[in-house]
Amino acid sequence: MFTFGLSGGAEAFDSLVLLLIALALETYIGEARFLLKTGRHPAQVFHRLVAALDRKLNRERRGQADRALRGFLVVVFVVAACAATGWAAAWLTQNHAFGWIVELVFLVMLLAQRRVYDDARAVADALSKHGQEPARKALSRMAGRTGTQMDEHGVARATIERVAENICAGAVAPVFWYVLFGFPGILVYKAVNFMDAMIGRRTPRYRAFGMTAARLDDALTLIPACLAGLFIVLAAVIVPTARPGRAWKVMLSDAGKHTSFNAGWPAGAMAGALDLALAGPRRYAERTVKAPWIGGGSARATDRDIGRALYVYVIACLINALGVAAIASVRLGAQG
Repeated sequence: MFTFGLSGGAEAFDSLVLLLIALALETYIGEARFLLKTGRHPAQVFHRLVAALDRKLNRERRGQADRALRGFLVVVFVVAACAATGWAAAWLTQNHAFGWIVELVFLVMLLAQRRVYDDARAVADALSKHGQEPARKALSRMAGRTGTQMDEHGVARATIERVAENICAGAVAPVFWYVLFGFPGILVYKAVNFMDAMIGRRTPRYRAFGMTAARLDDALTLIPACLAGLFIVLAAVIVPTARPGRAWKVMLSDAGKHTSFNAGWPAGAMAGALDLALAGPRRYAERTVKAPWIGGGSARATDRDIGRALYVYVIACLINALGVAAIASVRLGAQG
């Protein structure tokens, strides 16, 4: 790990051990969403900062080149601010007896394994007990989008896709950048990911302004997305009803068909593992999305398939944590 000269402080606390504790805590309590109500959650800080910069710098009267340059400067500013903040938190961990508590709290808030599991379980329960209308509402809370034109199979497929994508965005990618660069790494990644969600959309307002955020997010997510797909394949070996060989084949052949290339890796692996067809054309309340199918299995996904996807999800997240434990063991052994 690159620790920017922070390792070996007088009160040094091993960062990978701290990460393992954070993964365990977040799995149990979630990402501490109750802090959103007080405005102290990093998501709230990111939202307010990016929204303020958007209002100030992304004005319609400006030309596209000007807006692209201003969007680039926004990304540079936010990344620099997060790197500095992350460095300060990491310094506390290494140089103060209880400084690690600050980093641990923020690590728990920046990980997002439990939240998607709970949200997907809520969709599955709604489908099995109450029908598709409550399930559509549960999906809109989970994915931040409405699904009023989806039937029950469309709702189930969209939920499974979200589960697969979150293995990367909520678990593998944050862990990957933390292992490489410590707390500055995870904080910068989450900020870029958040900026992509806010301003990285391909709309007239954000096509130029959000271009840098979108491209940087693609770059930072590429390797973690491939790892997430691989972890799904490995998880399929353990899950009794999954098909690891099919997961590997579909991941390699269909990843590029997804509207988001990075999301295609875990989505393709999940489609193959469960022998489903994911993505494909779908109708929302405000638009119709035409996309190719990923996987050659059945498109008639159900609440039981969501449960199978969550089984794969849990095992994949566990594999991710075991990878951290293995690296920590090797490093601690070398130090000993």
